[in-house]
Amino acid sequence: MKNGTIRHMAIFTLKHAPDSAETAAFLRDGAEILSAIPVVMNFEVLRQVSVKCDFQYGFSMEFADQAAYNTYNNHPDHQAFVAKRWDTEVAAFQEIDFVN
Repeated sequence: MKNGTIRHMAIFTLKHAPDSAETAAFLRDGAEILSAIPVVMNFEVLRQVSVKCDFQYGFSMEFADQAAYNTYNNHPDHQAFVAKRWDTEVAAFQEIDFVN
């Protein structure tokens, strides 16, 4: 990770059953929509395997700097995904942002 890069991680549990079509659609749509935002780098969909954590999944992505991160947060596609999908399908979440 390049110096000054921000790694944003949203770890979450969905309201849907883990092996459901709804879960697969949420993870697929999230990857497709969010990774298409021009400032997003290195987008990943992750599945939690630790018994020490109650969250099931994660979205991880990087931004070149704070300005890029702000652009992502304010991007209409991000805001629409949060309003239409995240707010209705996510049961619990934690966001973590790291800079090196």
